[in-house]
Amino acid sequence: PPMSRRSPITTHVLDLAGGTPAAGIEVRLERLAESGPSAIGSGVTDADGRVGDLLDSPAPPGLYRLVFETGAWFAARERETFYPRIEIVFSVESSDEHYHVPVLLSPWGYSTYRGS
Repeated sequence: PPMSRRSPITTHVLDLAGGTPAAGIEVRLERLAESGPSAIGSGVTDADGRVGDLLDSPAPPGLYRLVFETGAWFAARERETFYPRIEIVFSVESSDEHYHVPVLLSPWGYSTYRGS
């Protein structure tokens, strides 16, 4: 089936320290260009730690950035963090592909990879 209803760019945040999905993190999607970044989508991670509706149209090839407001999320849970904001820049090569960007989060570090 075509991916027309599924956002071409999705994310999933897991709280490694808590062993649970990281629900409630504000996420912004930006398209990067020489003229500067343009916000093109936003959302909040759901109970499963996912944001699946960042973009409702194909993502043209180019550079994009996901911005995760982790400081506010940790503060709401009365937890410290070294990373108050995570910014992940990635490249979209084809409008026909799905780009999933998971984040494994802890107060003192994070990792990411291209998921499926």
